[in-house]
Amino acid sequence: MPNAKFKNHLHLNFIVFIWGFTAVLGALISIGATSLVWYRMGMSVAVLLIYAFWVKVSLKQSAKAIVKFSFVGFLIAIHWMAFFYAIKISNVSITLAAMSTGALFTTFLEPLFYRKKIVWYEVFFALIAMLGLLIIYNVQTTFTTGLVFGLIAAFLAALFAVFNSQLVKKHSAYNITFYELLAGFLLMTLILSLNKSFTNLYFFKLSFSDFGYIFILASVCTAYTMVASTDLLRKMSPFTMMLTINLEPVYGILLALVILGDSEKMHPKFYLGAALILVSILLNAILKLYPKILVYKKR
Repeated sequence: MPNAKFKNHLHLNFIVFIWGFTAVLGALISIGATSLVWYRMGMSVAVLLIYAFWVKVSLKQSAKAIVKFSFVGFLIAIHWMAFFYAIKISNVSITLAAMSTGALFTTFLEPLFYRKKIVWYEVFFALIAMLGLLIIYNVQTTFTTGLVFGLIAAFLAALFAVFNSQLVKKHSAYNITFYELLAGFLLMTLILSLNKSFTNLYFFKLSFSDFGYIFILASVCTAYTMVASTDLLRKMSPFTMMLTINLEPVYGILLALVILGDSEKMHPKFYLGAALILVSILLNAILKLYPKILVYKKR
């Protein structure tokens, strides 16, 4: 019978698979990145609010906690803007490959904010993932801007994962997710109000396919996965989560090849880089599950 650690890793991989599909949805949705994030966060808040009312989940929080949640929510909103913009100007494969650097960022962010000791093999595996990214960059130089925005998205993802790992120690994952998404939605509303996007009636005229894709994105790929992944931070480190999230390119690229076709076909070296990322994830998972491997016993 699988132990709790195995179940948690299996659950996280299922969540990451859904996130891989998120990138494909971002490519299929025709509206711009900023509008997409506004709709995504707004619908997600509505879904979480309806569920909380239905099952009587208390959303009561102190003002101090809401301020903390809101700050992280702003990071999430900006992360998604960079993420979807990268997809729009490059493609799903490039954006997801850039996201693999999240583990490298987390390796140094955790000690910076929480005085955690740097673990040598975490740095080693993060560097392997980085090597994979460099191989990808060298063979896909036409997508440099998309790669840069993907890296920005990866840094912000690592940052809010580190912050959430502390928040979840004192607050429920559901409440954290609700207030973060609400704060992000309000930030996006302010941004779109300032650039007068709401004055254009076409902003609210979504095609049937766009509405359907955004609803799936908001409910399954956002509301469910954010609550579940935040809760998993009680049981694993942000680094382990970010390194497993490196599987998102693998899942996303395979899905993109099947769904989007020729626009996602890349140079063979691109897949070599993706393979290095996968190796770093597998080795880290083995060491996390079996830490005694690193213990040297004198005879």
